[in-house]
Amino acid sequence: MTGRVDDVIIQTASRLLVPHIQLYALYVLAHGHGSPGGGFQGGCILAASFILMVIAYDLQEVKRRIKETVIILLCSVGVFLFAWTGWMCLFVGGNFLDYGQLSAIIPTNQVMARYYGIAVIETGVQITVMAVMVLIFLELATGGVHREITEDTDAGTAGRQL
Repeated sequence: MTGRVDDVIIQTASRLLVPHIQLYALYVLAHGHGSPGGGFQGGCILAASFILMVIAYDLQEVKRRIKETVIILLCSVGVFLFAWTGWMCLFVGGNFLDYGQLSAIIPTNQVMARYYGIAVIETGVQITVMAVMVLIFLELATGGVHREITEDTDAGTAGRQL
């Protein structure tokens, strides 16, 4: 929709809610080992905070703050964390994602090595899920048409979307 009117109440509420939502996403990630939650749920919650920023402000404003190339890079970083942890388990003589074998390279026992391995895997999943969900939202919101935002582009003439 074009000619969107800024709503101070929605923007203020989102400015207050977004940090709390992101902190809750990290909480879900951190406590995903022993309770419901983890990387996927935390990634969805984290993506929801970015989508709330788009709804409250403007797609172009959010694209100015968070570049699409950074989001695409985060997709790769999350998958890399997952695969790297699995490959490290293979390199030390275990099976893929056999976290207990990481005690050969981490100065700890096998129980704590499993804990750290799962934490890295869940972090990679959270980063990937968040980035992919935001990219899917951007694709749907823009209809697949992406305009690069430059610093000198005036916000009033940037062709607002959403």
